[in-house]
Amino acid sequence: MEEKQNLNFLEEIIEEGLREGTYKSILTRFPPEPNGYLHIGHAKSICLNFGLAKKYGGKTNLRFDDTNPVKEDTEYVDSIQQDIRWLGFEWAGVHYASDYFEQLYEWAVMLIKKGLAYVDDQTQEEIRAGRGTVTEPGKNSPYRDRTVEENLDLFERMRNGEFEDGSKVLRAKIDMAHPNMQFRDPIMYRILHAEHHRTGNKWCIYPMYDYAHGQSDSIEHITHSICTLEFDIHRPLYDWFIAQLSIWPSHQYEFARLNINYTVMSKRKLLQLVKEHYVSGWDDPRMPTICGFRRRGYTAESIRNFCEDIGVAKRDNIIDYVRLENSLRDHLNQVAPRRMAVLDPVRVVIDNYPEEQEEWLDAVNNPENPADGTRKVPFSRELYIEREDFMEVAPKKYFRLSLGREVRLRYAYFVTAQSVEKDAEGNITCIRCTYDPATRGGDAPDGRKVKGTLHWVSAKHAIDAEVRLFDRLFAVESPDDVEEGKTFLDNLNPDSLRVVTAKCEPSLAEARMGVDDKGIPEPARYQFERMGYFCTDPDSTPEHLVFNRSCTLKDSWAKIK
Repeated sequence: MEEKQNLNFLEEIIEEGLREGTYKSILTRFPPEPNGYLHIGHAKSICLNFGLAKKYGGKTNLRFDDTNPVKEDTEYVDSIQQDIRWLGFEWAGVHYASDYFEQLYEWAVMLIKKGLAYVDDQTQEEIRAGRGTVTEPGKNSPYRDRTVEENLDLFERMRNGEFEDGSKVLRAKIDMAHPNMQFRDPIMYRILHAEHHRTGNKWCIYPMYDYAHGQSDSIEHITHSICTLEFDIHRPLYDWFIAQLSIWPSHQYEFARLNINYTVMSKRKLLQLVKEHYVSGWDDPRMPTICGFRRRGYTAESIRNFCEDIGVAKRDNIIDYVRLENSLRDHLNQVAPRRMAVLDPVRVVIDNYPEEQEEWLDAVNNPENPADGTRKVPFSRELYIEREDFMEVAPKKYFRLSLGREVRLRYAYFVTAQSVEKDAEGNITCIRCTYDPATRGGDAPDGRKVKGTLHWVSAKHAIDAEVRLFDRLFAVESPDDVEEGKTFLDNLNPDSLRVVTAKCEPSLAEARMGVDDKGIPEPARYQFERMGYFCTDPDSTPEHLVFNRSCTLKDSWAKIK
């Protein structure tokens, strides 16, 4: 008997609704505010909303919650659309809360006429003080009992621009003693004399999220309005507005937002990092933005797989950053071509190798996929290896190169270190070796074994590349946990970026930025053997190659912890 598939709680709700005929098909929405770039938390919401709709034969709307003209911009609208497409999703339609401004205004007038909304002249501080606390009821505004006629007149004049910013608001008239603080006469509209990125100066009053969101869902007939857990306390108000207006009953459901250690995902804090130049921009590869992950070399598939792996929960928890990196490792291990690059080079001379001789050896492109075939890599008398791959006197469990010890050079020969040359400060400048010509290809005909295998690059054929070694932006698991007088910025990792000049095998001269099937810039991705996964950066040119480290081969932070 086939086992029943495990469903998350949202899938159970959807399947029950479809069984009972509550709806014939589902329609979800992804409703970002265009006031910043999307981050990995948004990726989870995107995968959830679009993924559920796809699974159950439904559709997903992209709706921009553009109700605050002070912070919003078309730059963010464009970036959001690009990120969604890059992740592999397409929306049924693009909508804006601003599409519904006229309808929302008419519904607000309807609530005023029903005695359920009023214009309040109190300041924000007075309104906040009058709301009370979770244990104490609020106090009615002195303007709460204005007549319907007076409220209609004032609200129209608010729309016409007769009043200054902050001088008046429109509030719902519900219950200032309600145990749910959201019901204590929430603000529906505020005055903002600011140019809107779509409507220009047509409006100077703008609806608040709690008023606009549910009605926008209703207009679009959204069957499942899926939000993160912090909005669960807002759901009763969401339902209240829909009920009082007698409009199509969309419904809200909540899931646990994505929290990852070693990062922050507050848009305000991310904007601060950008504006104060702690990072190079929204797409800095250390940022948790989707465009930052893309520039770092993450694949859309790896992010989708990560979101599926962590699942959908009803309780907040913190996900280990390594799970995100492992998702990338798992994918790139399958698809990334192998190349050799030496990031901290030291020169090796093979004394018994003919000076003018060079060979072109077969190297496997990807052992996980034999169909990727092989490439030719040059071998010569002078090579580069990693400085950390040699010790003059090695401890017992050191299996790399040391004086008198034999190791394998990947795809090439066995070599033995015989002596070293040093500069005036005692730094090793050259390792002199001998090789066994009978071990070409990496195996000894007499069956002898070596424990160490090193990558290398022929010095004569090497090409230089700038390599940016990115690490986690923060040095602590919870960057927001700070001592008094400090901020999250005090937890920045001073070693989050190190730039080196690497010696690379010549085939990497062909590395280029590409474009995916949606026209979005896409880096070329590689595994630099033994060093990690790397990708081309948009700064890269044929004359000056630039690679970003996407992640190491293993979780390097595990040793630190």
